[in-house]
Amino acid sequence: MVGDKSSLKGKRKILRSLLDRMKSKFIVSAAEVGHNNLWQRSLIAFAIVSKDKAHVNSSADTVMDFLCSIPDINIIDVNLDIIGF
Repeated sequence: MVGDKSSLKGKRKILRSLLDRMKSKFIVSAAEVGHNNLWQRSLIAFAIVSKDKAHVNSSADTVMDFLCSIPDINIIDVNLDIIGF
């Protein structure tokens, strides 16, 4: 569930704000990649590019801590894929 909004317009407003905060606070690319037409759910992805695997892991943990700290967000599942190491 994304916040208390009960419309796609409300969901998109919340997501736009969240994605903008993620992009400005962390050096990541972030976007909604699934459940676009459901107001109750969202699937977001973020990408971190670095030559150092430890930096990628640390940055991903920091972003996840940020997302978990937001009271209106219920994280159901997390999938971490590291490519290229």
